[in-house]
Amino acid sequence: MVRPALTMASIAERTFIAIKPDGVQRGLVGEIIKRFEQKGFKLVAMKFMHASEDLLREHYIDLKDRPFYPGLVEYMHSGPVVAMVWEGLNVVKAGRVMLGETNPADSKPGTIRGDFCIQMSRNIIHGSNSVENAEIEINLWFTPDELVDYTCCEHEWI
Repeated sequence: MVRPALTMASIAERTFIAIKPDGVQRGLVGEIIKRFEQKGFKLVAMKFMHASEDLLREHYIDLKDRPFYPGLVEYMHSGPVVAMVWEGLNVVKAGRVMLGETNPADSKPGTIRGDFCIQMSRNIIHGSNSVENAEIEINLWFTPDELVDYTCCEHEWI
């Protein structure tokens, strides 16, 4: 039996990554982008923005009953963020590994949080925790026409 050739388009998934205000203010944007590029993921969309409180409340809606929710929304609204969509094989899971644990004290050296964070309330980056949540978050932060489609220029060697 001959199997059809797999292309990146047939096996790739997308994830939402946001560099939080403390990551932006500390000048870590380039380093974080570099890590995702070096891993082999494709940047599909990116915005440098000051997210509205309404957007942030919707983004963190699953945490609305937690005592830290108001402070989280306030913190995320305190400065600019970099919202991104990355594409690649198992990018959601790989992205979470690259980020490290939510609590930087539990993050291993070599992860973004392990290398750059010491405080859970300022953990510099957000990443989707599932393919389903990635789709929800991407659709919340980006319109379809803001997402780049690489199928026009896809090469097997990349």
